[in-house]
Amino acid sequence: MNIDEHFLVLVLALLLDRIIGDPQWLWTRVPHPVAIFGRAIGYFDQHFNRESLSKAQRRQNGVVAILVLSALAIVTGLVLHWFFMLFGPVGILLEVFCVAIFLAQKSLSDHVAAVAAALKSEGLVGGRKAVSRIVGRDPETLDEPGVCRAAIESLAENFSDGVVAPALWFAIFGLPGLFFYKMLNTADSMIGHRSEKYVDFGWASARLDDIANWPAARLSILLIAVGAGIRRGTTAFRDAFKVGIRDGKLHRSPNSGRPEAAMAGALDLQLAGPRVYSGVVVREPMINGTGRDVATAGDVEDGISVFQASCMALTLLTFVAFVCLL
Repeated sequence: MNIDEHFLVLVLALLLDRIIGDPQWLWTRVPHPVAIFGRAIGYFDQHFNRESLSKAQRRQNGVVAILVLSALAIVTGLVLHWFFMLFGPVGILLEVFCVAIFLAQKSLSDHVAAVAAALKSEGLVGGRKAVSRIVGRDPETLDEPGVCRAAIESLAENFSDGVVAPALWFAIFGLPGLFFYKMLNTADSMIGHRSEKYVDFGWASARLDDIANWPAARLSILLIAVGAGIRRGTTAFRDAFKVGIRDGKLHRSPNSGRPEAAMAGALDLQLAGPRVYSGVVVREPMINGTGRDVATAGDVEDGISVFQASCMALTLLTFVAFVCLL
């Protein structure tokens, strides 16, 4: 595949994912690739993260596990790419579909929109139930503004690691890079926690995921600012970029705070702050502390609008790269 065809695949995959998303009729019949990644990670977790092992052994096993899993993902990407190329133009379309599977534009937008819809139709109880599907914090501790902030923060964070990062890794390294990133990101979500069980075994996965997401998190600031400018004007563009650069480092994650801060600036909202995970309070400063302190379902919908425009900006950027390479 030529480099221009490579970028054409990414443009088409972004468009396909934006329009169709994850077809549930398909994933009820066959396992989603990410679910297969999860089973592989679970196998290593079950066999190499036993309580009888010392902390040092768990950490060592975790390093070996993520290296083996990453190697398997890269090899799978190489084999699939070779297989697709055997079919000429049809193979290119197969690769488009394969890449689209690992993007999360429509599915993320739909899940966050469900929070706003539930708040409007079912009140706080419905909003808590809907937001519990996309965030890890304790939903019963959230009031209505807290539910809205949680949904907006999830939208911004997942724009970076669910849309921008996989697109970037495919743009640079093709299917092997995309598969490597998704394996790493799945491992981080499953075992990259600071709980007693995973603080050692998941250490390598969490650190590698931080490194893998570093470029996309910074690029997402610019993309969210562009999306804010498209939907909300030049002031929103300027505020999104300024707050993203200034307050992104206030988050405990080296990456998540960047897109969250940009979205906070775009919507003129305070985000982050104290949160409760599994009964444990995480105390962090508010991002964009001078913004509005009460988020509403309307803000969630505005965030989705900015998100969709930011996805469009990413697609246009990829298309420009494709045209320049022709």
